[in-house]
Amino acid sequence: MHADPSFLLRPIEPRDDAAVAAIIRHVMPEFGAGGDGFAIHDAEVDGMSVAYARARSAYFVVERDGRVVGGGGVAPLEHGEPDICELRKMYFLPEARGLGAGHAMISRCLETANGFGFKRCYIETLTGMDAAQHLYRRHGFTPLCSPIGKTGHHGCDRWYIRAL
Repeated sequence: MHADPSFLLRPIEPRDDAAVAAIIRHVMPEFGAGGDGFAIHDAEVDGMSVAYARARSAYFVVERDGRVVGGGGVAPLEHGEPDICELRKMYFLPEARGLGAGHAMISRCLETANGFGFKRCYIETLTGMDAAQHLYRRHGFTPLCSPIGKTGHHGCDRWYIRAL
């Protein structure tokens, strides 16, 4: 659990699936990521609690005033080296931004990934998600010139990695 009184950071539960799917479907188009080649179309969006119950995977939600307002997780990088995880589906509604929830989420995800035995963490994003990219850099992520693994997210045009 996170100690900040303005929000609660906790593992996803099945009751959160609909809220998390709605957040993903609301936030991604806000940044031009609603079309083909983006995570908004991944099959797991409607069942995140089940998708992240798999081995070496975890998803967390940000709750504010009893309402889920964001989420983010880690899982093995699809078709990547076994020591690389991916920071995945980290999206926040506008009311969750600027509270420190992004910092708390990345910290929790990286700590969890390290506990799973991963040595590196990868993330895909896109031009225009400037606040997110700034946050990634602050947490030690460095840019890559091209994607790694095969996530199917060909709409993303920015890639980062960091050692754990």
